[in-house]
Amino acid sequence: MSSEIVHRRVHTNGIWIHFAEKGKGPLVLLIHGFPELWSSWKHQIIHLSEHGYRVVAPDMRGYGDSDCPRDPASYTVLHLVGDLVGLLDELGEKQAFVVGHDWGAQVAWYLCLFRPDRVKALVNLGVPYKPNSPMKPTEFLTKIFGDGFYISQFQEPGRTEKSFSQYNCLTILKKLLLIDGPDLLAAPPGVEIVDFLDTPSSLPAWITEDELQLRASKFEKSGFTGALNYYRAMDINWELLGPWQGAKIKVPTKFIVGNKDVGFQSFGTKDYIEGEECKSHVPNMEVVIVDDGHHYIQEEKAELVNNHILSFFNN
Repeated sequence: MSSEIVHRRVHTNGIWIHFAEKGKGPLVLLIHGFPELWSSWKHQIIHLSEHGYRVVAPDMRGYGDSDCPRDPASYTVLHLVGDLVGLLDELGEKQAFVVGHDWGAQVAWYLCLFRPDRVKALVNLGVPYKPNSPMKPTEFLTKIFGDGFYISQFQEPGRTEKSFSQYNCLTILKKLLLIDGPDLLAAPPGVEIVDFLDTPSSLPAWITEDELQLRASKFEKSGFTGALNYYRAMDINWELLGPWQGAKIKVPTKFIVGNKDVGFQSFGTKDYIEGEECKSHVPNMEVVIVDDGHHYIQEEKAELVNNHILSFFNN
């Protein structure tokens, strides 16, 4: 498989971005989340390229072989969307079909909000679009879940990096798989979240030791600061997004989420998605709730997700 995938880097929006590419035809842009790399889309890269699409999966800013600025202020949604617009320009493409997952889904929502002219259609996985809340996100999350909540712990520069340094990167990635588990919400008082999570004794069926080794080798080089900076820019994003308050996302969209994704079961997300409010913000959206689906659904339920993506983009 890897011999058929071309790897390149381009310089745009002030940084170098690495991406994997395969196939010819209309462009599909795949945007990964935390703590993943371009390779989390391996099933989609193969399937979509075999069905007439040019598929591009970047390492997002802060990950893998792309540049990793140290300053959290370099990870706002304006930077992240700017990276993707610049990547489209470098690829010579005016528009793309877009698929996002986790933090990549967040970025994809804002790409559609800021630059709908660059997106033909969107398939987003796991994270629904939500407009700004009245309270800054970190204040709200700490108020509800306390200081032990993983996002709250991530806020302090260097804190989580120091905790992570007690383990090798492979162990860290295995521990972070449990972010999809029932113990996600918060560590006990005074305990670091990574120390609270048990390393799984066996890997989920959807991921291999080789794939985790690949990711670990990249994090050994880049560290985790870039990935954590997405969370550290959340309050800055909240301030920057004020001008778009009340704006709707009008790009044709399919939203896919697993019914066992802890994010779906928490934060009132299930009621939000199944009610009318979510679709009021994204009026041209089809919602798919996958039975027995968890957070990393593009890998866990690859064939089903591939079929949904292909049928939607071919429509």
